[in-house]
Amino acid sequence: MRIQHGSPFTCVLNKLENGGQPRPIGDRMMEFHIHAAIRSALGIGSALFMTTGNLIIPDFSAARSLADKLRGMKKVTGQDSTKLSAGRLNAMGLIDEILHIVVGIYRERVMPDVIERLSSSAIDAIGRPEYEVLLREFSTQFPPSEVYKGTSGIEDWLESRSTVKESGPAVPNRELAFEELLLLKLANENQAFAPFRFLFDDGLRPGARKPETIGAKTKYSEAFEAIEKASRALPPFGPAGGAVDLIELLRMPAKAAPDSLEAQLSWIRENWGATFDEIGLRILKSLDFIREEETPRFPPGPGPAAAYTYRSSSHEYEKFTQDKDWMPSLVLMAKNALVWLDQLSETYGRPIRRLDEIPDQELDTMAARGINGLWLIGIWQRSPASEKIKRYCGNPEAAASAYSLFDYDIASELGGWEALDSLRSRCLWRGIRLAADMVPNHTGMDSAWIRERPELFIGSDHCPYPGYSFNGPDLSADQSVGLWLEDHYYTKTDAAVVFKRLDRRNGRVRYIYHGNDGTGMAWNDTAQIDFLNPEARAAVKEKILHVARHFSVIRFDAAMVLAKQHVRRLWYPAPGAGGAIPTRAEHSMSDEAFDRAIPHEFWREVVDECAEQAPDTLLLAEAFWMMEGYFTRTLGMHRVYNSAFMNMLKDEKNSLYRLTIKNTQEFDKEILKRFVNFMSNPDEQTAVAQFGSGDKYFGVCTMLATMPGMPMIGHGQIEGFTEKYGMEYTKAYKDEKPDQVLVDRHEKEIFPLLRMRKLFAEVEHFHLFDFITDEGHVDENVFAYSNGRGEEDRALIFYNNCWKRSAGRIALSCPYTEKAENGKKRLRTKSIAQALGLDPGPGNYLAARELRSELWHLFRCSDLESQGWHVELEGYQTLVFAELSRVHDMGGNYERLWTTLRGKGIADLDDALEEASRPELYHALEKAIGALRTFAKKLSEGGLDTEAVAHAGQNSEAYFSKLALAIDEDGGPGPGLAAVLKGRAVIESGLSIIDAIVRYLPESGLESLLSSETLSRLAAALGSKKGIFTFLNYILIAALSKMNPGANQSEELR
Repeated sequence: MRIQHGSPFTCVLNKLENGGQPRPIGDRMMEFHIHAAIRSALGIGSALFMTTGNLIIPDFSAARSLADKLRGMKKVTGQDSTKLSAGRLNAMGLIDEILHIVVGIYRERVMPDVIERLSSSAIDAIGRPEYEVLLREFSTQFPPSEVYKGTSGIEDWLESRSTVKESGPAVPNRELAFEELLLLKLANENQAFAPFRFLFDDGLRPGARKPETIGAKTKYSEAFEAIEKASRALPPFGPAGGAVDLIELLRMPAKAAPDSLEAQLSWIRENWGATFDEIGLRILKSLDFIREEETPRFPPGPGPAAAYTYRSSSHEYEKFTQDKDWMPSLVLMAKNALVWLDQLSETYGRPIRRLDEIPDQELDTMAARGINGLWLIGIWQRSPASEKIKRYCGNPEAAASAYSLFDYDIASELGGWEALDSLRSRCLWRGIRLAADMVPNHTGMDSAWIRERPELFIGSDHCPYPGYSFNGPDLSADQSVGLWLEDHYYTKTDAAVVFKRLDRRNGRVRYIYHGNDGTGMAWNDTAQIDFLNPEARAAVKEKILHVARHFSVIRFDAAMVLAKQHVRRLWYPAPGAGGAIPTRAEHSMSDEAFDRAIPHEFWREVVDECAEQAPDTLLLAEAFWMMEGYFTRTLGMHRVYNSAFMNMLKDEKNSLYRLTIKNTQEFDKEILKRFVNFMSNPDEQTAVAQFGSGDKYFGVCTMLATMPGMPMIGHGQIEGFTEKYGMEYTKAYKDEKPDQVLVDRHEKEIFPLLRMRKLFAEVEHFHLFDFITDEGHVDENVFAYSNGRGEEDRALIFYNNCWKRSAGRIALSCPYTEKAENGKKRLRTKSIAQALGLDPGPGNYLAARELRSELWHLFRCSDLESQGWHVELEGYQTLVFAELSRVHDMGGNYERLWTTLRGKGIADLDDALEEASRPELYHALEKAIGALRTFAKKLSEGGLDTEAVAHAGQNSEAYFSKLALAIDEDGGPGPGLAAVLKGRAVIESGLSIIDAIVRYLPESGLESLLSSETLSRLAAALGSKKGIFTFLNYILIAALSKMNPGANQSEELR
């Protein structure tokens, strides 16, 4: 049930009434006392607050109006009024009227003639004439409505009686005046009322009396002293164990919390047991009213980062939506459509304005990089009013906001549905699926629905703030409807919560709320849909299904604001829980009324309907506020934003992000695969601005590509663009060209991983590890995790998100919850060997290729099981082991190679294994090469002798002998001893020729074979180490060719 402004409600003070039956409406109407001069200055003709014994009729609008007028006066009777709070004004009036209720309870439960007795005490103390002067002066300075309006004179009013209802008893107005007099004195005593004292100043101050006030002109003080004394002689009253006299009872809230109206109201609720019926709870609304005013609308920035926790989700039911086969491996690229088309026009040197004009080459490049999802931002028909507002505010090139929509049709300037259909077809041919936004929370302020179905929006027939004015341009393009933005938006001095709608067909004016998420200012080009209206919910669902029929992926903008708890918090708060959006506290509802209005989660209904009517559409929720798990596990969204990925890794709050992963997998590992991870999004700074373009960027980007969930890549991220594109941009304003170094590094390090997404997308084989340093502590900066697909494919990632070097090992995975078939859960861990599917038995080895260095590493599985996997990481270094081969060592080759490597990497595993299989052969080769290097060294130093040539010949012969034996063992045509000797002869003669050329020995006879010019050129070539080694390589190959009698020597030598 919606609460209408100014609705009356019954107040029960349980602890004062001792659980008795609620009293009927009282017999007298009491008013909040305001000085006549202030009333005249402000034009306050009617009562601000009224009570009839147990019925309070508050008026939040009147409180706002009065506060606004007082602030406009700047000073009232010398007191600053520029910062007065409407919420506190309302709270003060509410306290005053509740005190009247306490007087009524005392009168009804203890002493019906209490007012007569107390007034008699005043008459006895100051005399009847002075008492009459006191009542007349009070009624003059604080006149009741009839007197102020001139419908009754003071004397006539005091001699008359008043009644609340025709059949009820009439009450002497003298009693009403006397009771108000009592409350006037208590109001002036209350320190928390001090900012408003000029409204009801009795003139009494410590050490001074203000002239022309009731305190100065009458025996007001003496009368009250007598009243206090008489009150102490009357029967006490109060909650059990706390009975006091009436005046002391009325002072108790102010004594308990002398400086805070909010605390006084809270004290009344807690100590007097103030409760109200289901359409009220106005004491809580008054607290909310104050909270609304004090909530900052220009928040200083994001609050402290916190790891995701799931304690509040443990009682929620589990109902994940199952993925279709294509969904887990989706990689989404965001593109601001208008900006992208303008950039493409620049790149290709021709106008590209429509979706069907996007070149095939762009789509080919995208697909080749492993990107198979394209999110087109800003393709719907936008709000004309939004564009007008932005241009009025100074940007003549602005389009409307991409999230202020007229309707869900493809914009005609982008080619409409025909252009979209063409693009979709070309994308699907390349395996690329299209994504689009759906903005469920609001429409543009001049949308088709605002024109035709205004009842779908939250609004009021009354302007919520008296200071609002709507004198600017009419933003409507429809002659039958007028639309006005609040004036102060144009001067940037305020951002109103409503705009004005005039239906010219019937003259009706409505003030419709702008979209708002309570974190800052309202979105002033939007209109807030009312999700308590079942017709509105049904209409939004139909729009969602409409989008689902055309797109493979729907991104729901700000989806969290439509969860029931946030619809309630923002727009229809529980009494006492308001304050998120200004003026909404007065529309609070009981839990029962709210649940009747919206019995089920809107998003769960959407997911279920889409599962029936559009099952091949992926539903992606932009949701924050620690609702990530709830949106996927309970509401059933396929994917949900994971903003912690960007925020925590950017700020290197690594322990918090590792804790987020740990908490998630301990609660439900399935949530991890439903995260959308990103380094930037359209609302944030660009990736290069947040992460740079060096090793840190590529480390985090590697995590983006290899963590479970969906990677989302920002517009311009790969190219290194620094400009953040506004949602109203039609083009980029910076002239940026792609950073080719950055693009090339993506090609080498990131795109291969994106093409392998199926290996990383799921969570069945995902395991996070603590990195234990060599000193024995956990390095929270290092992310180490494994994942895989099927029974065989596995990968292992290390990334050090810190500038400091680290060395250590991973051994045991962090705990995660495993679900049994019977629904029970248990925490499990796995060793690194188990996580990689290794058998730690004897003779089992793992060969792993690290993609960045392109080196192979060899591990004994038994060592991985017992000791873990050890690595050393420089600052921001990444290691990606994505090619893993499990082998059983049948012939001892792996053992020999492992012994040789001792943890070092090698470029070619097959070559290394070949060497390990014939150690004597390759040892002989090393000695032969060593002898050739010795020859080269001595030659370059000019100290060559015949021993160096002979030494090289001997070692070469030893190698050729081993080689001949190996060829024979492999079943080939084994070379004989003659071939071995020929090989040696080639080596020795070749070295002698090199020596003769370098030293130009006449006795060598080279001049008879080569011209002097050729000899000079050869000598010059051999003048460097590089030249010498080139000739040595040639001689070795020539000698090796002698080992194969059937070889074509010229071919071999080439």
